[in-house]
Amino acid sequence: MAELCTACGHEVRLDHFKICPSCGHYFPLNPGERIALIGDEGSFVEMEGTMVSANPISLAGYEEKLEENRKKSALNDAVTIGRCTIEGDAVIVGVMAFSFMGGSMGSVVGEKITQALLEGALEGVPVILCTASGGARMQEGIFSLMQMAKTASAAALLEETGTPLFIVLTNPTTGGVTASFAMLGDVILAEPGAIIGFAGPRVIEGTIGQQLPEGFQRAEFQQEKGFVDAIVNRTDLKRTLSFLIRTHRRGEVSHVG
Repeated sequence: MAELCTACGHEVRLDHFKICPSCGHYFPLNPGERIALIGDEGSFVEMEGTMVSANPISLAGYEEKLEENRKKSALNDAVTIGRCTIEGDAVIVGVMAFSFMGGSMGSVVGEKITQALLEGALEGVPVILCTASGGARMQEGIFSLMQMAKTASAAALLEETGTPLFIVLTNPTTGGVTASFAMLGDVILAEPGAIIGFAGPRVIEGTIGQQLPEGFQRAEFQQEKGFVDAIVNRTDLKRTLSFLIRTHRRGEVSHVG
């Protein structure tokens, strides 16, 4: 089925990589598509798939918003976690979905990311997290902000046990996710052109009173500044992750960035 590219406006037919053949623009992938892209066929087993958010601060309209997003995205929340293999090697994966409330990190997202990290540490299995987020889910107030410390602490346990953590930053990765587990990987990869940062460019320009350089917060800019280890084309992602898994065994991990 043909679609209009949001970057170049051309009508294009997309294969499973979902890259515009005209301009190279990356269309977003949902968790199922991402897992199919990097995992061995039929190997994925989901963990905690039925977990759903409550309304911890009794915010009016939040439950309705959650239900609306469940129907729109066909997901229970903004991250999917589970086990699979990549070229035969066992891994634990977590894939965020921007289509569910902008990939915001609430209690469920924080808990599922934490569980993925803890399972990796307990089993000695590499963890791969693919991020896509607008930041903390403010509809959950302080319970959302708590997830930053929670996920970062779980990532620290991976480091203590010498278990590899690989991060794949996709467009966009911002806010509290960037300020927590997304920057704690042993190797941090990014898709071309992905927006990666904390606050948005307009907020930063308004704060410092200066115009930002062209391409600010794009993956290429962040690699130049040392926040990203490598930019990997989607077509090469599975092969790159397989190489990292084989070359970073438990107890042999050191941070690149």
